[in-house]
Amino acid sequence: MGINPHPGSYRRSVPFSNNKMFWYLLNRAGLLDEADSDLTSDESLKHIYDRKFVPKYALNFVNLVDRPTIDVTELKKGEEQTGIKRALKTIRTHKPKVVCFIGKVTLNKFQGSRECDYGWQENIGNARVYLMHFPIRGPASIRVKELREVKRASGGSLRLRKAKL
Repeated sequence: MGINPHPGSYRRSVPFSNNKMFWYLLNRAGLLDEADSDLTSDESLKHIYDRKFVPKYALNFVNLVDRPTIDVTELKKGEEQTGIKRALKTIRTHKPKVVCFIGKVTLNKFQGSRECDYGWQENIGNARVYLMHFPIRGPASIRVKELREVKRASGGSLRLRKAKL
């Protein structure tokens, strides 16, 4: 689950396509099984996202706000409320084993509190909740480790709730 899309990714209709690092992290963590070369091209990445992401990998991205911005500071207070309701409905309907929040801002907005640290959080219903670092800042090895932890907890069947970035 993420806060909102970047304008470039929004335009391409593929989350994190503006900076493809997250896709490489998903691949290295074993959540995807794609050739790295297929993650570099916008066309092949769109194919993976449109045709494989949900049906083959059982992954999904959900934003709290669908409006693209360069920076989260451009979001208006309370703009995430509709997305929170949508995310909760998605979790109730699809019953994922794990919900992964990407970045503290996303979890803070979702829970209405700034009290959180990276790692496992309080469950949402029966879904375990994990807070990972934002994927394009800091060492990739930390993000891969976090995503592998999420994969282990999912038992291999993961519904990763994240942004349409």
